Amino acid sequence: MNAELLIYVTKTTNRLRYIFDLILTELLGLSFRFTNDQEQYKSYEGPKFSYGTQALDDGLFFKSAQLLFEREIDNQDLQPFVYKGLMAFFPVFHKQSALPFDLFAASFFLVSRYEEYLPFVQDSHGRFEAESSCLSEMGMLQKPLINIWSHDLMELLQTYFPRLKFRLPVYQFTPTYDIDIAWSYLHKGLYRTIGAYLRDLLAGDYTEIVARTKVLRKKTNDPYDTYSLQLDLQSRYKLYPIYFILFASYAHYDKNISRRNPAFRRLIRHLADYATIGIHPSYASTDDKTILKQEVEALSEVIHSEITHSRQHFLRVKLPTVYHWLMDMDITDDYSMGFATQPGFRAGIANSFLFYDLDHDLPTKLRVHPLIVMDGSLRDYLHIEKEAAKELITTLINEVKKAGGNFISLWHNETLSNTKRWTGWNEVYTHLIEQAIS
Repeated sequence: MNAELLIYVTKTTNRLRYIFDLILTELLGLSFRFTNDQEQYKSYEGPKFSYGTQALDDGLFFKSAQLLFEREIDNQDLQPFVYKGLMAFFPVFHKQSALPFDLFAASFFLVSRYEEYLPFVQDSHGRFEAESSCLSEMGMLQKPLINIWSHDLMELLQTYFPRLKFRLPVYQFTPTYDIDIAWSYLHKGLYRTIGAYLRDLLAGDYTEIVARTKVLRKKTNDPYDTYSLQLDLQSRYKLYPIYFILFASYAHYDKNISRRNPAFRRLIRHLADYATIGIHPSYASTDDKTILKQEVEALSEVIHSEITHSRQHFLRVKLPTVYHWLMDMDITDDYSMGFATQPGFRAGIANSFLFYDLDHDLPTKLRVHPLIVMDGSLRDYLHIEKEAAKELITTLINEVKKAGGNFISLWHNETLSNTKRWTGWNEVYTHLIEQAIS
């Protein structure tokens, strides 16, 4: 039997090529090609199926919706329904169709972030909210539906073509850190330190005044200085994380240490000895390409290396503009594809994928890595306690393991301080690591 899968379609589009390559090649490890020639398809003796509005013969057939044969961006009637205990959409009605929905169109809708190109109500930070997503509305945000559907497709293909060989992706774990504020009290500069004292004094927050004074007088460690702990975890569990550094001018939402500060620059170079360093583009940069360019170049100068990894501050992903800008800065990998308010699978997938530019109807070379869980989502948005957080983390890890995906976590140096609102949360992070590597 020929190893190459032949697929009959009436028309080959960029959308079609993209999503079939993602599902068949990246997720299932198959080699395939399209044909528009009916006679070539009918005479082919290897594994094959047709995809379109009508079946060519009595062989394997998947009825299509119209999405992959379009170029425009329009409102889509998803018509969600229950399929194998989960939700699916783009139902198709054809007695010969091997599936009751268009798996390829549904997957493309999710992974292209089609719904984020349509008009939506922004949150206070200009973001597309988790609650606005179709996956949230269907109660499927914590299920990697594209992976699950791909496994269903694999089982179908195995039934028809038992000799077909699949190469499935292998589960991975990638811990990441966002360094929004490298130190709580240290290295803030004279004016910011005086201003902080005045603010605490006016608020009558004498506990904070005492804590700040102890750190500045070197009587105790800065609570955000958890880097030794991070390096110990990396050594103990053999981890190689990614650090995303906010390297920006001071602003309301961008309050890291001055990028001219020698201690901050030494810290970044120290972390670069043990991990990959990426840019954490500032809140302000989302609206100004010039600012983004300055930040990428400044961080690159510190580590004497090209910056290729990025994650947006506040997860402010404005599609497709921000991704266009990142590609212009030679960023190859983005890690912003997650929701701040909810953990789970924003794009419905547990594996990385190439960004598809719907505006130009073309795939790009920017690889998007889905963020699965963030500390702030659990503590600040869901307001769940530590034990509930552990249970949710374990559930998500198990979903990624079954999918053969990459479990990407986002933690902050502040979270590991084990103080104030993060008291006891170190055990949550240790639990996360141990579950992720087991």
